[in-house]
Amino acid sequence: MSNAPVNNGRRRFLTAATSVVGGVGVVGVAVPFIGSWNPSARAKAAGAPVEVNVGKIEPGQLVRAEWRGKPVYVVRRSEKTVSDLAKHDDQLKDPNSEVPQQPEYAANAYRSIKPEYLVALGVCTHLGCAPTYHKGDFDQHVEGVSEGFFCPCHGSKFDMAGRVFQSVPAPTNLMVPEHSFPSEGTLLIGVGQGEA
Repeated sequence: MSNAPVNNGRRRFLTAATSVVGGVGVVGVAVPFIGSWNPSARAKAAGAPVEVNVGKIEPGQLVRAEWRGKPVYVVRRSEKTVSDLAKHDDQLKDPNSEVPQQPEYAANAYRSIKPEYLVALGVCTHLGCAPTYHKGDFDQHVEGVSEGFFCPCHGSKFDMAGRVFQSVPAPTNLMVPEHSFPSEGTLLIGVGQGEA
């Protein structure tokens, strides 16, 4: 043991400096560790809502968007198309959309919030092919129906509400994603009505 006088100022300085360096080290380790708990930018983008400007879509026009890596079909239906939806219910597998392929607020005759807009995943419910939109020539696939979606892979057919016709391989109607209209002319896919 040394009999040298103790320098309390130096002791306090060394204790404080060691504490600061240790604190910086803890923060340096904790920040990346806690940051790793957050989803990656890619994961956020994969599930992020998608905004679509529907204000300039003409009646009968289809616009495609991508949400969660899947195509979403947005069609502005004409008044005639909306009124014709009920005319072929007897040809459909699930005309009342009893299989839950849509949010509750879209479980109606139009399968949407606003009757003039169809919002549906462009993925056939049979094996995942992309159905093609037919306007004016769909009666070559379904007699008496002028508009709809035809899946070229195995011949499944869907009407303008995304409901599947009978005698085709697809088991259910097209999926309707969560969606809302936060403002006039703006569609938000991935956020349901009342959630925005």
